[in-house]
Amino acid sequence: MNEFIQFFSNSSPENVSVSVKLLLLLTVLSLAPSILILMTCFTRIVIVLSFVRTALATQQMPPTQVLIGLSLFLTFFVMAPTFEKVNDEALIPLFNNEITLEEAYDRASVPFKEFMSAHTRQKDLALFLDYSKAERPKSVQDIPLTTLVPAFAISEIKTAFQIGFMIFIPFLVIDMVVSSVLMSMGMMMLPPVMISLPFKILLFIMVDGWYLVVKSLLQSY
Repeated sequence: MNEFIQFFSNSSPENVSVSVKLLLLLTVLSLAPSILILMTCFTRIVIVLSFVRTALATQQMPPTQVLIGLSLFLTFFVMAPTFEKVNDEALIPLFNNEITLEEAYDRASVPFKEFMSAHTRQKDLALFLDYSKAERPKSVQDIPLTTLVPAFAISEIKTAFQIGFMIFIPFLVIDMVVSSVLMSMGMMMLPPVMISLPFKILLFIMVDGWYLVVKSLLQSY
């Protein structure tokens, strides 16, 4: 520890600045997966797309890698204004030595708080505020991230499950119709899934399902 302090004390301000920037970059990269999953729209998108694949009963089609990749690009598309604010208001001034690291953190958290609070249910936020016995925030900036992030996460999961339920309904109807027809024909040994799968894929293609699903996700933000 003493050697670490001595290193910085004997270094020039420029070297210390570069070291701090590298340390900040490594910290952000290590936390990037958690930030991406819990502080953006990634959770809702990937859950809804997984519901679509499950409702179609196509097993691994589309592959998981395709769903994750599509979810990532949709997340970057939706979160582009937020990322741009963070870059303009926090990162650029920090790298230009116009603000301190603490000020950069405060500025960077504001756009994320505004986005998350806009899509967080008051009920979920009140749950964590009451549990932590925290005072009611007067503004969005006063909400601590330790409270807002889990509240936003469970709100996103609930919304994703609501959308997934609506996606399941038409495919469930097809399964029920096919199963009833097979039973009336006495074909008990034939799995209904084998017969209903082509009809579900055909229905999904006819209504341009991927377009409708992605459009609904984008409009939900």
